[in-house]
Amino acid sequence: MNPAVSLKTTPLNEIHRRLGAKMVDFGGWDMPVQYTSILEEHHAVRRAVGLFDVGHMGEIEVRGPEALNLVEYVTTNAVSRLEIGQAQYSGLLYRHGGFADDVLVHKVDDDHYFLCVNASNQEKDHEHISIANSWKTNVEFASDRYAQMAIQGPKALATLQKLTPVKLDGIRNYHFVDGEVSGVPARVARTGYTGEDGFEIYVAPDEAPAIWTGLLEAGEEFGILPCGLGARNTLRLEAKMALYGHEIHASITPYEADLGWIVKLEKPDFIGKRALEKQKAEGIRRKLVGFEMRGRGIARDGYEVLIDGLPAGWVTSGGPSPTLNKNIGLCYLPAELAAPGRTIQILIRNQPVEAITVATPFYKRAK
Repeated sequence: MNPAVSLKTTPLNEIHRRLGAKMVDFGGWDMPVQYTSILEEHHAVRRAVGLFDVGHMGEIEVRGPEALNLVEYVTTNAVSRLEIGQAQYSGLLYRHGGFADDVLVHKVDDDHYFLCVNASNQEKDHEHISIANSWKTNVEFASDRYAQMAIQGPKALATLQKLTPVKLDGIRNYHFVDGEVSGVPARVARTGYTGEDGFEIYVAPDEAPAIWTGLLEAGEEFGILPCGLGARNTLRLEAKMALYGHEIHASITPYEADLGWIVKLEKPDFIGKRALEKQKAEGIRRKLVGFEMRGRGIARDGYEVLIDGLPAGWVTSGGPSPTLNKNIGLCYLPAELAAPGRTIQILIRNQPVEAITVATPFYKRAK
């Protein structure tokens, strides 16, 4: 009997099991957390190339003559600045300014926008956008029509180029092209969640297994590895990329999460704008900051953070950094205490362990 019978699965589930992946319940999805080891998979992406199944992510299509008006209203970034074939990172907020989700907005055409949203939020996001829709626009829950894979690392381009006539080096960062991969229609976006160069590929679910296999074969000469959610987490943490439910959630605003750059207060009204205007005028009380452990121990999400022995904040994400060979993390602290260079303590098994706040991202790839 399949132990994952009650969980949602991506089109690549059987392949993961054949490859011997360790599978876990990830927000109701049966997903690979690792194949060989998180360390090996992490290094493969930083040094060469890794392949991820991200088919659990959600897709929402917004179409119609007034599609721009709706997408501008429900997101924080300036959608009107996008050119066709460009993507942007943005926030989907509640009226009080907290995150409903973080999203990638792709401009397919003047009357067509494609949103990639987090797996656990996709139904909620669709409802959130649909409720806000008072324009001549259709909001389609499209997740069942797409499978998604991410190929990441310095050799990602060379690997994927073997399977597509699309000139990948002509796709700028946060841009995309609708073309073909392995002879089938595919959306190829130069985006990712690892801090490395790479591409996210959207295809019809039935086509995903053949493309996954083809990518592993194409990348064999570079040492490609299939990678699980474990490495995806360590990679995004090093790059200080927010994870919903950790760095951002309904009670956290973009300014607090150090994501003020995705907020364009000068654009027309959007959900959460008034709350953010008020917060910006008054100043934030807490802020996300990075830290490195000085004492022995690994900080995990939810651990309490102390300053001078007194409660001051909490850890949102933490763990070993394979690239830097040290233990790192992110935490919220009072804004006036969130500058790099401050000694803090992380409460690990009821014992305070010393750490120091540092500038982020922890890792940034060379251009």
